[in-house]
Amino acid sequence: MTAYAMAHLRPVPPLHDGVFTYMERIQDTLDPFGGRFLVHGADAEVLEGPFEGAVVVIEFPDLERARAWYASDAYQEILPLRTDNIPGVAILAQGASPDHDSAALGRRMREAQAG
Repeated sequence: MTAYAMAHLRPVPPLHDGVFTYMERIQDTLDPFGGRFLVHGADAEVLEGPFEGAVVVIEFPDLERARAWYASDAYQEILPLRTDNIPGVAILAQGASPDHDSAALGRRMREAQAG
């Protein structure tokens, strides 16, 4: 099932040269794992709550490949170029199945909470 690497980054200008190196090298780390950018550094249209920074969403064929990419030697080599220079949060998440039913999930969660 499709998985996503997502980041909420809060870059502070001027950007460190290492950030540009990271950006120039990241695609080569994604390719072996089938990763592709869906959103990369786009300004978000904020609808609710406070939000500053940029959003990144990378799609992977599955969670195993997303984890393998993040743990790969190639990515770990460049990761400090971003983490040392741009504050933010990064997560991995599995996508919903094509037959996902939020109403059914809500009912199950309501029943479980009721005890």
